[in-house]
Amino acid sequence: MQKFVVVLLVAGVLAVVAWQYGWFARQPGGASKEAPSVEVVRADIAPVLSLSGEVAPALQVEVKPEIGGRIRTIHVSTGDTVQKGQLLITIDDTDLRTDLAAARSEIEGARLRLEKNRGNYERARRLYERQLLSREEFVNLEADFQIAENDLEKAQRKEQTVQDKISKTRIPSPMDGQILDVLVNEGQVVVAAASVNSGTTLVNVADLSRLLINAHVNQLDAGRLATGGSLSINPPEPEAPPVEGRVSFIAPLATVKNNIKGFEVSAEIVGLAHTLKPGVSVAMKAPVGEAKDVLAVPITAVFRDGDSKVAYVKNGQGHERRAVETGLSDTRLVEIRSGLHEGELVLTVEPEKTSLP
Repeated sequence: MQKFVVVLLVAGVLAVVAWQYGWFARQPGGASKEAPSVEVVRADIAPVLSLSGEVAPALQVEVKPEIGGRIRTIHVSTGDTVQKGQLLITIDDTDLRTDLAAARSEIEGARLRLEKNRGNYERARRLYERQLLSREEFVNLEADFQIAENDLEKAQRKEQTVQDKISKTRIPSPMDGQILDVLVNEGQVVVAAASVNSGTTLVNVADLSRLLINAHVNQLDAGRLATGGSLSINPPEPEAPPVEGRVSFIAPLATVKNNIKGFEVSAEIVGLAHTLKPGVSVAMKAPVGEAKDVLAVPITAVFRDGDSKVAYVKNGQGHERRAVETGLSDTRLVEIRSGLHEGELVLTVEPEKTSLP
């Protein structure tokens, strides 16, 4: 008797498992009674593209010296707000002041020589006109006078050059903005920026009233963006409201970053965004289309068959396989442009996968 009861219990358990996994006969068309299905409905679809980027100033300048030397005074600190022309750094000009004094002494000497040669030339000219001086002597005195004029001009240009260098020891801000960082110390020797080298960066100054988001978008998604398109930017602070942005630049040439080929994209922040600071990372959403009141099904109800897309429509106790044309899609729904009708039921699992063989 006990053995009989045990056999009955085992048979009951096997029957429940078989029913749960669809081991009984399939319905016509291959779908079991438990095949999940959904209704074709009308809905609005507004897909968005999720991106990430980094905040950067729209205008940022690396301030470098035009002459080399030792830094005497740093007049600003990181975070200071500066105006265009405000003094940032002073380079020691002691040696240049010595060169300026020497240049001025040279000018004085050249001027005295010029006056002397001018007098000799004027006397020689009067004598030559009266034919009391040979042409050779007159030409020589005239040449001495012209050389003296050239020497004075060279001395004056040298003085101007030294004065220009002295003026460049006072390094002003090139723009209104904020000091992002100061990269040198007082007493440090810096190198001038020239064509043969990049020079020493002294400070970075930026206009924080205009901010950009720089992103690297993979080559598939970049084609869905357009210059002027809107963006919703989520600041890193959880409770901060989204900030509006607009795509301002899409690079014409693809680049590789982190082993992903894509395009550099910049988005300009619209208005002031006090919650965003340069250097922080942000998440963005870009609308890439909109379809209102269209036929739609869950994306799980459309299947690929080679280059085509198909759906399985419930038909009595079975199903009907139909080719469909799709449109826009988001994370949940896909637009159906042809192949299905409103109110029809479609399977969300391919028939051969709705039950075990």
